[in-house]
Amino acid sequence: MSGAGLAGGAADAKSSIKSPTCALADFAASLRGEDLAAPIVDALGDLFLDYLRVASIGADMAWSSWARDYLSALGRQGTAPILFDAKGIDPVGSAFLNATYAGSIDADDTHVGSMLHPGSIVFSAALAVCDDATGADFLAAVAAGYEAMIRIGLSIQPTHFRRGFQSTATCGGFGAAVAASRLLFGGHADPGRRIAESIGMVASFSGGLTQFYQSGSTVKRIHAARASENGVAAALLVSKGFSGPTDILEGANGFARAYADAFDPEIITGALGDDYLLNGVTVKGHACSARVQAAVEGVVALCREYGIGPDAIEDLYVGIPSVILGRLTILRPVDVQAAQMSLPHSVALAAYLAPKADDGFALSVRDYEDSIENATVKAIEQRVRCEVDPEVERATTAESVPARIVLKLKSGATHTTFVPAAKGSPSNPFTRADHAARFRRELERRWPAGRCDKIVELSRNLVSLKDMTHLVGLLA
Repeated sequence: MSGAGLAGGAADAKSSIKSPTCALADFAASLRGEDLAAPIVDALGDLFLDYLRVASIGADMAWSSWARDYLSALGRQGTAPILFDAKGIDPVGSAFLNATYAGSIDADDTHVGSMLHPGSIVFSAALAVCDDATGADFLAAVAAGYEAMIRIGLSIQPTHFRRGFQSTATCGGFGAAVAASRLLFGGHADPGRRIAESIGMVASFSGGLTQFYQSGSTVKRIHAARASENGVAAALLVSKGFSGPTDILEGANGFARAYADAFDPEIITGALGDDYLLNGVTVKGHACSARVQAAVEGVVALCREYGIGPDAIEDLYVGIPSVILGRLTILRPVDVQAAQMSLPHSVALAAYLAPKADDGFALSVRDYEDSIENATVKAIEQRVRCEVDPEVERATTAESVPARIVLKLKSGATHTTFVPAAKGSPSNPFTRADHAARFRRELERRWPAGRCDKIVELSRNLVSLKDMTHLVGLLA
């Protein structure tokens, strides 16, 4: 097996000052929200607003109703918050349900290189156990959870993905466990040890496969939810006396060896606490794969600029990087989930909707639901060609996936564009004003404008909150 830290086991652990598992745990235990740099605090506030925006949309989906019915059938009770609901539930149920809302519609924040969605998982886990935590402790827990998920995911990609694992599900539990245990054990003796034990515990719960790309199903709708609830459960189990191996990531029979063909532990420990990889998170503009967003935006831009209707298109070429060939280029998706992961279907849908698109255009889950049997969309999809493009390949990074679009029309005209990074990518981010506007656009259908204004204000001052009680109450 290639990569450092797998075959060597104990020898590799000795080669660094601190093992990856313990390094993450000690980082989380010592992190103080008050010490976070202002740009990180600002970024987390914006990501929190985006988490709530996406959760509001997701809460109205059919599968969220199924999740509520499931928890009701289990008889779960408690006071942990459920977003947009006056009732509470137990912490594990809270993490599951809120992450179902936020993580089920493929519009939640994404780290492209590690191939996972941290916000829906980490924020849900932190909210489930924040109780009387200060805003600074909440921020520290969330920041540590983001870093744990992203770094672990990057350390085992791309062979983890090639094996058929979905890293939101497999690595997400680590983010949730770190966030929850940071809040539960922050004031206890030896918190680093307890956090490490929680990381070790949740690794045994890790799972999540990608057969849905091929066969459809709704299982991916709860991949983030299962990861979030597993992380909270792991931290609570440790609080009652259970423990997990504190070398679980790097151990000879640990997570990396079981779930990947190569492992780079330096990605986990390198510049930990100095270089925050959460800065590389993409906030999505559309409810589809992050690696598809640039192509969608390129098609919409060309169709709007030149007044191109769907019937005018003879050939739609999309230049792509090799990393998405196969998994994200499947034609004729079998269901809505598969359609959201299909580049050909997504760009066909974009071309179909482009004539009516405005400046705030965004593909929604509802658009995909309407398109799956739409004859015009299907016809455009058959004219889509996805090919590996050398320039796109060179420009692809761990933070963004570009796209080249060439539209050949039946009239003989040809129009082309190159989109280096989708809106919301780290190199093309939404502004603070954008985040507030997107939040208000969605949440003002639930809450009075004044309440939304207050949540925006609090999101920008999380580090100074004496406790989270008032903010959590506003989210009910």
